[in-house]
Amino acid sequence: MTVALAHERIEGPSADADTVVLIGSLGSDRSMWNPQIGTLSAAVHILAVDLRGHGRSPVPPGPYSVAELAEDVVALLDSLEVNRVHLVGLSLGGAVSQWLAIHRPERVRTLTLLCTSAKFGEPAQWLDRAAAVRTAGTASLADAVLERWFTPELAARDADLVERHRRMIADTSDEGYAACCEALSEWDSRSDLNRITAPTLVIAGRQDPSTTPEDLKIIADGVAGSTFRVLDPAAHLANVEQAGPVTAAVAAHIGSDAYTVGRAAAHDAGMTVRRSVLGDAHVDRSIAGRTEFTAPFQDFITRTAWGDIWNRPGLDHHTRRLLTLAILTAVGNQHELDMHIRAALRAGLAPDELAEVFLHTAVYAGVPNSNSAFALANAAIAESSAETESGTS
Repeated sequence: MTVALAHERIEGPSADADTVVLIGSLGSDRSMWNPQIGTLSAAVHILAVDLRGHGRSPVPPGPYSVAELAEDVVALLDSLEVNRVHLVGLSLGGAVSQWLAIHRPERVRTLTLLCTSAKFGEPAQWLDRAAAVRTAGTASLADAVLERWFTPELAARDADLVERHRRMIADTSDEGYAACCEALSEWDSRSDLNRITAPTLVIAGRQDPSTTPEDLKIIADGVAGSTFRVLDPAAHLANVEQAGPVTAAVAAHIGSDAYTVGRAAAHDAGMTVRRSVLGDAHVDRSIAGRTEFTAPFQDFITRTAWGDIWNRPGLDHHTRRLLTLAILTAVGNQHELDMHIRAALRAGLAPDELAEVFLHTAVYAGVPNSNSAFALANAAIAESSAETESGTS
């Protein structure tokens, strides 16, 4: 018997736009797709669902099967009078999407499978996990799941993101999580992959320990004409860690304007980093002061400097701050230097670290520019101290 799934439906730009259905991972709710929803909805209708036992969907007693989870999705589409859709599924959602493409091919326009598998290991590991969750609850395994969801580098530089997803796991119903573990324990689509006829995109995360690139390659080899991509760096929630590339790849696969959507995804990712580094107040002032003439440059900087370079995993934001301060001092760009000094102080960089950067730069790039940097920093520190005293008096 099907259950009525909780869902979020976002209308696209026109009534006749295609519909993309987003189906998430074990232990997630539909908010895991937030990195894709806003950007994709510029071109298509979005239907993000909570599988049974997850988010705000009902939690019937388990065990469940992947077929039951998939029939819930079909029932939701029927209730909304949506016939054919683009399916995007990650992990458990990828298994559900495979089942639909195999058993309900008339409902599937295209298929995108991320970080999933045709068989998720041996049944015993899932049955053991189900028993553990029913005994100790989902919160007891949240930290272990997070280690698989994100690379260590991303987790280290974005504690807020990790905490949001920890709450997502812990808030998942114990019974719902356990019953879906039981569904995964018996899932095996390997002999049916050749029945998938929808155009299929398969995406793996290079650092994903749960569903490895080799697991995804089995699917890609089994589905005729499929496209296979490996994202690096990316662990299990590749749609979060590589939000821009995933969004652009989905957009291209479903046939929407990949160029426009890809630029929008890069801009969104860049704006998040820009606000993190420079602060909301500064960014809001920049946006307020934007003109038709300067808008293309603002978009360019947000996408490239902030969405690409500052978003690379090779250096953390602290190191990039120090490099930026040193380079701006060396080239004598006082306007940008003053902005980054103030942003660094607001972010908690110690004045002693600023001094070390400017002293080091004096040796290799010249004393006059470092002298100017000390003057700018001294003024910024004094203003920051005055504001602090004023706020506490």
